[in-house]
Amino acid sequence: MSLFSLRVGSRLPTLALLLVPLLYGALLAGQEWRFRQALGRDVPVVSDSPVAPHRDLPNVQAVATVLGLAPEGAQAPSTEPITLQASFVAGQGLSRALLADAAGPRIYQVGERLPGGSVLRRVEASHVTLWRNGREERLALQPAAKPLLRRLDLEDGGHAAPRSSQYLRPVAGQSE
Repeated sequence: MSLFSLRVGSRLPTLALLLVPLLYGALLAGQEWRFRQALGRDVPVVSDSPVAPHRDLPNVQAVATVLGLAPEGAQAPSTEPITLQASFVAGQGLSRALLADAAGPRIYQVGERLPGGSVLRRVEASHVTLWRNGREERLALQPAAKPLLRRLDLEDGGHAAPRSSQYLRPVAGQSE
């Protein structure tokens, strides 16, 4: 009996190794078949798709104006009775402008109201943008009447600077 049980015992693991994957594959194939059958029944059929009504596009210029966008050079020159003397450009909201009117010069921050009723909207290096009467106006930096620095040429009658004797010169002798 021990020989019979040994022979049968050796075939059982081999048979199980072959039979388990086959049964599992048959189970998966059956589940796939049932899934595909259920898909065919549950698909709704759309007979007529409603057509969306055609909408007109919004006015692009109006949207750009609301967002504060304008083509370069489209801003009108400012009619505000002030002059831009200096601009200090920094991070967002920190820029300032030195504006002068009849009362004298004063530094304004972005968002402040000016004496003429307009609001300082943006500060750039060469100009500021004001919001006045529902539109943007540009106030350019006024160039200085007389330049602060001028170039000195030798032909203009200037003399070359003489050498200064204030600098230390090496002296022959014993070093320390």
